[in-house]
Amino acid sequence: MDGLILAAGFGSRLRDLFPSKPLATINGVSLLEIALRQLASAGVARAVVVTGYNAEAVEVAVGGMRSRLDLDVITVRVEDWEKPNGFSVMAGASYLPGNYLLVMCDHLLSSCILRGLAGADDGGRDVTLGIDRRIISPLIDPDDATWVERGANGFINRIGKDLTQYDAVDCGAFLATPALAGAIGKAIGQGKQGSLSDGMQLLADCGRAATLDIGDAWWMDVDDPAAHAQAQGLLDEGFSLLGNDAADWVRCRELNVQP
Repeated sequence: MDGLILAAGFGSRLRDLFPSKPLATINGVSLLEIALRQLASAGVARAVVVTGYNAEAVEVAVGGMRSRLDLDVITVRVEDWEKPNGFSVMAGASYLPGNYLLVMCDHLLSSCILRGLAGADDGGRDVTLGIDRRIISPLIDPDDATWVERGANGFINRIGKDLTQYDAVDCGAFLATPALAGAIGKAIGQGKQGSLSDGMQLLADCGRAATLDIGDAWWMDVDDPAAHAQAQGLLDEGFSLLGNDAADWVRCRELNVQP
């Protein structure tokens, strides 16, 4: 299994704390290294990291991570990091010939989410998105969340930040086939801006975008100082963030963070 990490953005809301979001640390370990270890916990042997803003520093850091991880990691620079994140998906996916786990570098995910996606059946679907039906939670920023409206079959009807009707939230983890990057490119050709959600909506319109309900699994988006402080407090410093299994450092059942 291959993996793809999006790590190209500016990270403006964490800018006062860290000059680079991928290198922002939680209890001393960078978000990017956590993302790589999360992928490794799901069986990923090769990962592509898409860089953009402050690319040189991120790429140097990846060099150090290679020596610590039993993981083949390559970096790919997106041409214009200010463009929507779908351009990063297309840049990274061009190095991945088959299916891959796609994650955002600023999302913390318990390993069961990624293992579930890795084992998802790709028959009849071009992408599977991990979704959380707990739409009211202290770990979700409603102003920044990507919302999902599903059909009766569990496939996506609509996805986006501006939905007014929805029954789940996108937790930032996907099992993607090569069709996802193609759908983003097609959406751009139709005049869309080129976000990942644009490609997801196009696949949803074709009945090819499935979901995986993560149940009571733990995740959060570390996108601003408040979320960073929350993550620092939730993750037990006594647990090793450097363990290969993300479950070693996220005490999902003991954190009592359910809504």
